[in-house]
Amino acid sequence: MSVIRDIMPDFELFQPTSAGDAVTLLAEYGSDAWVLAGGLDSFDWLKDRIKRPKVVVDLSQVQELRGVWESNGGIEIGAMTTLTEVVRHPLVISKFKLLADAAEAAASPQIRNQGTIGGNVSQDARCWYYRSGFPCYRAGGNICYADTPVGMNREHAIFGADRCVAVSPSDSAPAMVALESQMVIRSARGERVVDAENYFTNPGIDITRMTVLQPGELLTSIRIPGTWANTDFYFEKVRDRPVWNFPLVNVASAKVVSGGVIQRIRIVLNGVAPHPWHLKQVEDAIAGKPANEDTANMAGNMAIQGAVPLRFNGYKLPLMRNLVKRAIRGTMEA
Repeated sequence: MSVIRDIMPDFELFQPTSAGDAVTLLAEYGSDAWVLAGGLDSFDWLKDRIKRPKVVVDLSQVQELRGVWESNGGIEIGAMTTLTEVVRHPLVISKFKLLADAAEAAASPQIRNQGTIGGNVSQDARCWYYRSGFPCYRAGGNICYADTPVGMNREHAIFGADRCVAVSPSDSAPAMVALESQMVIRSARGERVVDAENYFTNPGIDITRMTVLQPGELLTSIRIPGTWANTDFYFEKVRDRPVWNFPLVNVASAKVVSGGVIQRIRIVLNGVAPHPWHLKQVEDAIAGKPANEDTANMAGNMAIQGAVPLRFNGYKLPLMRNLVKRAIRGTMEA
């Protein structure tokens, strides 16, 4: 195990004042550059000396990456907008309360005041083996320490694992996927827009990263179309403590019910897979069915089909099943 230190490694610090300048720096330094947003995840990596970039590009002075504004019937959120701003912004609250609820569930008020929405959706895996410097698959080694007979894997994946069993830890990510958001990414080559569902990558595709962001690329904003504005939202997060902790499992859903019948629905969970887990088959199965207890039970049972629990995380199956049932009902149980 690595020794935790409080002294960060040497690096050259740049503080651009525009997104264009930031992109130019990232293009110049490529994989040697580290993007600093709110810094809450970054400083852990740097203080523990697990990540040793030659250059840090601090985005705190780039004002154009902050704010929430209306866009084509929906909204657009700058990647450097703090979680607190997202939680409190009138446009988010009035149109997409699901995202406000998800962002408010992230950590503590102090962390939300500093942490950014772009950082929350782009943070790295929280697996303690990986973050402690163990030479695991994700760190370039040839083993997953969590997926061994003696591995500690209480918080790890029950779906979608491929060598690495770490999960996506974000609270806002499942809400972004449920709302069919789009991630706007800039580089020296121009701009590309990626559906939120495709922004998060699988370890079978690239085990070294959690998102599709490549060296030289910068997440600049998140677009949320009006498709699910003002529909029936549900968000719930289960964690070990009411504040601070990352989710054991969380669920985000948006649905349209007419005459007691589910017309359309989106259900996405996190904490169960290496990326937000979209229950597309469940959605297809319950569309057109009554929004009642029978449908909730069917959805909950379907949701956990194919799960592969590890030694210490089998509790996630009933937890996930019940969260899906609650999302269909739209109410929490005591």
